[in-house]
Amino acid sequence: MTAHAGTPRRLESYVCGGWTPGAAEGKPLLNAATGEPVAFIDSSGIDFAEMLAFGREKAGASLRAMSFHERALMLKAIGLALMEKKEEFYAESLATGATRADGWVDIEGGIVTLMNYASKGRRELPNTKVLVDGPVEPLSKDSSFSAQHILTPLHGVAVHINAFNFPCWGMLEKIAPTLLAGMPAIVKPASQTAYLTELMVRRIVETGILPEGALQLICGSTGDLLNHVTCQDVVTFTGSASTGRMLKAQQAIIENSVRFTMEADSLNAAILGTDAGPGTEEFDLFVKEVAREMTVKAGQKCTAIRRVIAPRAHVDALVAALTERLGKTVVGDPANEATRMGALASLDQRDEVRDRIKDLTCDAEIVAGAPDAVQVASGDADKGAFLNPVLLYCAKPFEAKAVHDVEAFGPVSTVMPYDTIEEAVDLTHKGKGSLVASVFTNDPHVAEEVVLGMAPFHGRVMIGNRASAKSSTGHGSPLPMLVHGGPGRAGGGEELGGMRGVKHYMQRTAVQGVPRLLSAVTGRWMDGADVNKDGVHPFRKSLAELRIGDQLVTESREVTLEDIEHFAEFTGDTFYAHMDEAAAKANPFFEGRVAHGYLIVSFAAGLFVDPAPGPVLANYGVDNLRFLTPVNPGDTLQVQLTAKEINPRVNADYGEVRWDCQVTNQNGDAVALYDVLTMVAKTWPLAES
Repeated sequence: MTAHAGTPRRLESYVCGGWTPGAAEGKPLLNAATGEPVAFIDSSGIDFAEMLAFGREKAGASLRAMSFHERALMLKAIGLALMEKKEEFYAESLATGATRADGWVDIEGGIVTLMNYASKGRRELPNTKVLVDGPVEPLSKDSSFSAQHILTPLHGVAVHINAFNFPCWGMLEKIAPTLLAGMPAIVKPASQTAYLTELMVRRIVETGILPEGALQLICGSTGDLLNHVTCQDVVTFTGSASTGRMLKAQQAIIENSVRFTMEADSLNAAILGTDAGPGTEEFDLFVKEVAREMTVKAGQKCTAIRRVIAPRAHVDALVAALTERLGKTVVGDPANEATRMGALASLDQRDEVRDRIKDLTCDAEIVAGAPDAVQVASGDADKGAFLNPVLLYCAKPFEAKAVHDVEAFGPVSTVMPYDTIEEAVDLTHKGKGSLVASVFTNDPHVAEEVVLGMAPFHGRVMIGNRASAKSSTGHGSPLPMLVHGGPGRAGGGEELGGMRGVKHYMQRTAVQGVPRLLSAVTGRWMDGADVNKDGVHPFRKSLAELRIGDQLVTESREVTLEDIEHFAEFTGDTFYAHMDEAAAKANPFFEGRVAHGYLIVSFAAGLFVDPAPGPVLANYGVDNLRFLTPVNPGDTLQVQLTAKEINPRVNADYGEVRWDCQVTNQNGDAVALYDVLTMVAKTWPLAES
């Protein structure tokens, strides 16, 4: 079986709602494994200023008119549609040099990232068009003037310039938070593997799920695109640091203070702990992880392990173990099921890696693998961009320069020794900032010293050991809920990170004003805003009837000593402050025995709960619970319960309601403050199923 056999096609860009070929035939793109033409790429003749305007004017308004939940469901629908087409993507991916396992990371890993944002968007974001950011900031004693930070979608386009190594994941991990935030995107994949990105975009467009202009594609050069970006646009870049710096220095980006996020070169390190010598489980895991990171995607990963840092006493054993394991790696045609490592993305890329290996030999010696004598089990070693794994050893890493400056973007790593934990950490710092580092240890003290020492120079740190061996996602796997980025050389940016990634495409604004109007802006009630006391218990109202500011003020209830003692006996909570008068008085916070905090919450619920079956279907928790004033025997409690936020679910017959709960004593002092979270039916009674 041969990867991607067929007539090469002419790639098209998706511009202003239509597929558009370049004005010229374009540059040929070759199959990484066979050297045969796959496609031709060109973007000349495209009006890039018009592309930006189309995204801003056509798609931006459509996306912003949707709520977060509606956009999340849109992402879910796209993800499901793409998963049905995955075999088509796998077949195309073989031409990039990727094996089926490599393709899984790129294709299904990308789709799962999209689906993860769809899920997190519905779980963690409100069904609104604006995000409230942080608590209300009171600006006056009488609550007549307050402030609230909010986040709203930028009114521009996110331009995503991606690398060749992950043509699917690289696009999907960026457009997921972009679209969820309510911002359209223009994707520019690296030319060498753009045919796979183009195929996936075609399938997305065919679904008809996205608003027109929400996703545009450039196959080829970006031309003068970056000359037309404004302060409302965002540019993200993944690739070499030199190219990133050149793009970041574009006049329009500087003059308009355009948000620019870069993920660049990264000489990621893995440390073998001092406790993890030969014969330990951590040593074996370390060998397995380093070999895997060298060979997955033929080492063409921004998170791959480039520097292998080990105790001097264990270096010989480590080199021997890695040499043996790498020697068993079957290199060849990715379409062959026996292949474990496919080709690099292109012959040019292989030449680039070979040149960088020569640079590294200024500081290190090759101890395994011959970069110029390729051995393959299948495929043509001359026509395909194949390279065997290459392991180097640098005996004096503190005197070396190249091993800390040069990245060979392929199956290449350098082993270097250390004598103390402090030295190991210092060696990681010489990378000048990286995406990820790892330490393999079973010793808590080693873990603490290494992680805290490396953290300021890395975006992510993984601890590997025997307890997490089966569940660990590994050193090189960026995850949608964790930040992906790093300081310094790695670009200084962050991607992913769950909802942190969404906020990259939104503007944070401090809004000041009277609470009544702030509440109208945010869709969330706050102290000082309007309330409605119409005599109907708020728990008797469905979402169709309930309004922000609907409020109940309850009757009062006295807390007796008998109540406190009964609660202590019933729950087993006999903490001295509740049961011992003398000990309680000796406490600097109390004047004597006090009521349990959870007794206060329980009594509060008894005061505001309406017992009959009704629109309130369930209580699923409380947020921000604080006990502010001690409650002594003889004090009375009263509750003010206000509908604070209402979030109807798009695809369900219920929604979430957040209630502001204020418990006060007979003097009007706040005893407890918290938010009650409930599920409430959209209509009541519920329609029969």
